[in-house]
Amino acid sequence: MASPARLELIALPGLPLVRPGDDLAVLVKVALAQAELQLVAGDVLVLAQKIVSKAEGRLVRLDTVSPSAHAKAVAEAVGKDPALVELILSESRRVVRQRPGVLIVEHRLGFIMANAGIDQSNVGEGMALLLPEDPDASAERLRASLASSAEIGVVINDSFGRPWRLGTAGVAIGAAGLPAIVDRRGEVDLFGRPLEVTMIAFADEIAAAASLLMGPAAEGQPAVLVRGLSWTAPAHPARALIRAEGEDLFR
Repeated sequence: MASPARLELIALPGLPLVRPGDDLAVLVKVALAQAELQLVAGDVLVLAQKIVSKAEGRLVRLDTVSPSAHAKAVAEAVGKDPALVELILSESRRVVRQRPGVLIVEHRLGFIMANAGIDQSNVGEGMALLLPEDPDASAERLRASLASSAEIGVVINDSFGRPWRLGTAGVAIGAAGLPAIVDRRGEVDLFGRPLEVTMIAFADEIAAAASLLMGPAAEGQPAVLVRGLSWTAPAHPARALIRAEGEDLFR
């Protein structure tokens, strides 16, 4: 009899508050050792965007930002701090939608998201935290530092709102060592019908699962080990998940 399918998620305990310049790979290795865990082939480490950005020094003091006239106009329309809006616009390609309290933009990396992913929670008064410069590259550096002899994956996780559903869910903004998207087209279902459009957002599903342990507030669990996954598709970065402009029916 085949063993039942099983997936294990473990929040790594004891990870300290991350500061700019910290070696995140070293901190994760220490947390793994404290939990008496060793990485094995097929493991995936999911790290919150916030600790990656902090380690990479992506913190900005809002009182050092000089808002432009355009940023001031947008800030007045949406009811946000002009300095924050200046940061949002500087990290964005375009404004997608705006209304009081809401500013949805296309981030320079291609993500459609609120406030360009800029975060002010758990970063200190008067501070703002930007996304990593290149989350896929960040994931690959961490994977290379953590992998040693085991073939593992790394996912950098952020929380996104969804345009047709309430609430936020974990999304992969960076990935390395695994296929961010798995193309199942051409396979057949239980009744032999070929799949024509099925593509699985593998890295997003991993990010969402890990978010259940990470939490959005004071949980303090920004690193999660996911064990029990398997894949055969080639590795793809998280940017492979971004829908091409020509395929965006709502643009």
